Amino acid sequence: MDKVFAKTKERMEKALDSLDRDFQTIRAGRANPKILNNVTVEYYGTPTPLNQLAGISVPEPRLLTVQPYDTSILKDIEKAINMADIGINPQNDGKVIRLTFPQLTEEHRKTLVKDVSKRGEEAKVAIRNIRRDAMDDVKKLKKNNEITEDDLKDGEKEIQNITDSYIKQVEDMSKKKEQEVLSI
Repeated sequence: MDKVFAKTKERMEKALDSLDRDFQTIRAGRANPKILNNVTVEYYGTPTPLNQLAGISVPEPRLLTVQPYDTSILKDIEKAINMADIGINPQNDGKVIRLTFPQLTEEHRKTLVKDVSKRGEEAKVAIRNIRRDAMDDVKKLKKNNEITEDDLKDGEKEIQNITDSYIKQVEDMSKKKEQEVLSI
């Protein structure tokens, strides 16, 4: 039964990691280099992550600069940023690409908060699905007479406790991201 608990925790941890990566791509009014994590550039025929082709820095709170190690791919990087649809137009000066983050409007902030809560709910659903799978695994053990009725009840209780702790973590992450989006 310990294997079931370990597998459940591992899968729930992956769901949290996925949510964290989702939240990193949500723009919160401040420049955050992680917003470019999903940008890939066609480099000599190979899709390559942007952070492997350029230095990304935050010289000001609302400005990102992307300085390619090879200036010949500047246009490709600019094209990839536009294709990534992050909502910011890159400005190319021939050496560096600048991404200026505009101040978020109140309406846009509310839209982003809705998006944050939607992604949080999706993560909770994923965790509940993992709980259901774990409960099924424990019931199979009981059906195969590998555990007793008492072990089954204890196992179900432990799986519920694990689930509750991960749901709480999702709620905390969502609340933190909402506050980040709403802060000016």
